[in-house]
Amino acid sequence: MRKAIALLMGAVVLAVANYAIYERERIIGEGRVALLELAPVDPRSLMQGDYMALRFKAATDAFGSGQVREEVRDGRIVLRLDARGVASFVRLDAGEPLAPDEFLMRYRIRDRQVKFATNAFFFQEGQADRYATARYGEFRIAADGNAILTGLRGKDLEPLGEDPRR
Repeated sequence: MRKAIALLMGAVVLAVANYAIYERERIIGEGRVALLELAPVDPRSLMQGDYMALRFKAATDAFGSGQVREEVRDGRIVLRLDARGVASFVRLDAGEPLAPDEFLMRYRIRDRQVKFATNAFFFQEGQADRYATARYGEFRIAADGNAILTGLRGKDLEPLGEDPRR
């Protein structure tokens, strides 16, 4: 009996993990592309390898600079794309209908900091120079606002690094 329960629980864990992978792959394949202006914070961590800590202008526009008030909870912001595909903050989502050119992006508050999908971009050791010119984070965003950071872009919106879908 214990063996059957263990096998069943193992199958449930695998099913949940595979569904999470499927959802992320779906967002990458079908999500709306939006570029968010960023400001790199820290180009290197000796403990974790090469990475760039990220902060986004949309978060500053929505919540101001510095730490977020304790009473602010996770939610969604409303963004609008310009002709180049760069997203700008419009307002916090309060459930009102969206204009045709608006869309939602989920944010989370962790340690009183705003986080869109992630607050770091990891890259291969020795590639820091390639990403030092990053000015935009490239996101794939699902209709419900869930987002995945898929790359970084330079000042002329040129992709930096490799295409993650390969």
